[in-house]
Amino acid sequence: MRRHMILATAMSAVALMTIAGCSSRADAPDAKGAGGFAKDSLIGVSLPSKTSENWVLAGGLFEKGLKKAGFTGDVQYAGASAPVKDQQDQISAMVTKGAKVIIIGPADGGQLGTQVKAAHDSGAIVIAYDRLILNTADVDYVVNYDPEKVGELQGQALLDGLDAKKKAGPQYIELFSGSPDDANAAVFFNSAMKVLKPRIDDGSIVVGSGQTAIKQTATTGWKAETAQSRMDTILTSTYADKPLDGVLSPNDSLARAIITSVKGAGKPIPVVTGLDSEAESVKSIMAGEQYATVNKDTRALVTKAIGMATSLAAGEKPELNNTRLYDNGVKVVPAYLLVPVIVTKANAAKVYADDPLLAPLTK
Repeated sequence: MRRHMILATAMSAVALMTIAGCSSRADAPDAKGAGGFAKDSLIGVSLPSKTSENWVLAGGLFEKGLKKAGFTGDVQYAGASAPVKDQQDQISAMVTKGAKVIIIGPADGGQLGTQVKAAHDSGAIVIAYDRLILNTADVDYVVNYDPEKVGELQGQALLDGLDAKKKAGPQYIELFSGSPDDANAAVFFNSAMKVLKPRIDDGSIVVGSGQTAIKQTATTGWKAETAQSRMDTILTSTYADKPLDGVLSPNDSLARAIITSVKGAGKPIPVVTGLDSEAESVKSIMAGEQYATVNKDTRALVTKAIGMATSLAAGEKPELNNTRLYDNGVKVVPAYLLVPVIVTKANAAKVYADDPLLAPLTK
């Protein structure tokens, strides 16, 4: 996703996460940091396939940022055809090369346990980037945007857009969620549903298809064509004689696919949410089509990840602000969570004012 649950047991472990409190100290019992290492040491970065703008952007930022910080960077992407196997091999190679820190944006958070253990056993420090690595004690830190807040913002944006229509009677919506192998997906969906549930329960909002379970709404691989096909089917089966008023979309690429489906069916564009501030979706928002996105500034996330590596190189524990949220099924992973921001046409110019790519699109 720009700058862009898993097996049932892993899904439930992550989906039931709750914030019981925050800490600004790196005081988790498993936290590493003492000792330090040479500033020019190898830092490995393993990212999933280039399926969205934010992953493409992140790779370039890591290469430049690690070099500027004095590290030797090894930034790798998984291929689209076999992303899990590619990433497993890449992490193993980084261990062999002697990486001191390995930053991982997992293609599948539940299938890296063996490689992460090997990294940990070699003395490397493992940082999960943007997505949690599941069911292993061998991940040291996670850096991400608060996933519960992302879902809450998406749910509230959908309600705000529906309310702006001032339509009498029940409003009809559909629900989409992300890929089951992404630990963020269920958190986004469940947090959004907490916001939507009171209105669904009182009947003022109706999920026309009746598809409300995450297994029904999931989009494997975050593939836009999968979302478009599902929307085509729902429109044909459910909306021949009534309007579709809103769609909860978990990211921008799926949002655009949903809008394409609706346009193809000759229906008015509903309120559609998103995530990642992808350029095409910002254009769509400014054109009055996609209603909202959630901004997770990749520049800030990469900077924070590199900052963690810099602290570790100096023998210091990295700054954390949450040591209780991320239960990965085996341990609570100490985290630094950044704050996401909702973006609509009304505030886009302000939110993107310092973004050289997106600011011009809001003029």
